[in-house]
Amino acid sequence: MPDIGKTLNDIEGHLLWEAEKEQARSRADAFCDALPWLTGTQRREVELRYCQEQHATTRDYLERIAARSASLRAEYDGAYRALRRRLVAACLGGAAAAAMLVALAAVGVAVR
Repeated sequence: MPDIGKTLNDIEGHLLWEAEKEQARSRADAFCDALPWLTGTQRREVELRYCQEQHATTRDYLERIAARSASLRAEYDGAYRALRRRLVAACLGGAAAAAMLVALAAVGVAVR
């Protein structure tokens, strides 16, 4: 059975990428509107190159974010494991101290 979470993430990623492509096309169109002297062929070439550059920029940006996200995840996972070990050690130490106090109280009651 496929992992539904991964499938949903893939669909979301696809939809976000398609939205980015559409925004790049809109920005390219607006850019070319400011250049009314372009011929139809020139306009299509400028729009194509503009979109290609936007896609490359966006892809680079997303790759940097993904790498940083993975780095932060590893860092936080390490910090969480260390914190969890310290908490378990503190709980075990507290339980040992409580057991010691109970044992000393029992010895004190038995001596009287």
